Amino acid sequence: MIKNILSAIKAYLGAVNLISKLKLWKYFIIPIIISVVTATIIGFTAYGLSDNVGGFIAKVWIWDWGKETFTSFASFIGGIFVLVIGLILYKHIVLALSAPFMSPVSEKIENYFNGSLKHQHRKTSFNEQLIRGIRINIRNLSKELLITIPILLLKFIPVVNIFSTILLFLVQSYYAGFGNIDYTLERHLNYNDSISFVRKNKGIAIGNGIVFMLCLLIPFIGIIIVLPLSVTAATTKTVDLLKEQ
Repeated sequence: MIKNILSAIKAYLGAVNLISKLKLWKYFIIPIIISVVTATIIGFTAYGLSDNVGGFIAKVWIWDWGKETFTSFASFIGGIFVLVIGLILYKHIVLALSAPFMSPVSEKIENYFNGSLKHQHRKTSFNEQLIRGIRINIRNLSKELLITIPILLLKFIPVVNIFSTILLFLVQSYYAGFGNIDYTLERHLNYNDSISFVRKNKGIAIGNGIVFMLCLLIPFIGIIIVLPLSVTAATTKTVDLLKEQ
């Protein structure tokens, strides 16, 4: 697992050079616009909801003593809750809507490594790629939320909340990597086989997603560079895995 995570992270090192060499930057224009618009909408919405969520949590404390302290703590937890849910929604919306634009990028990278793919994969239309992307990401979104909400509740427990933060980051990373990997799998495997493939290669998905999530921590620039770098790195590793199998 650790070896695969490091291998997926290492794949990012040559991403910029490969994008430039294959002249792929133009393919990222629309996905970057989707990323910026989605981040802006979710960002303003999250900012407006954070106080409301904090106030709702604070109502749990019915006693007068310590109420001010708990309210401050609830506001902090509420902000984290909204931020995490916002990141999850941003990630899956962008990955889903970008599918028809990222699939051609993935194909060109695969062509570069493997030569002609005319007889090696199935052709899909723009609509089919979009539907596949939406289907995969709705599935991943629902599963990620089911895992994330219990983890967020652990933040109310001292000491344990430190480990919950790490676990939360790894869960987010896994599903981010999942979406990036599927841009390549879409040409080779059906829906169920793709899910099985990613499960068998969790380390690659987590490693790819770790850098994806770290990119989002870079103000503004992060949402611009995240897709070009992560999709290129994911495709490079996925092509290698498909060769092995």
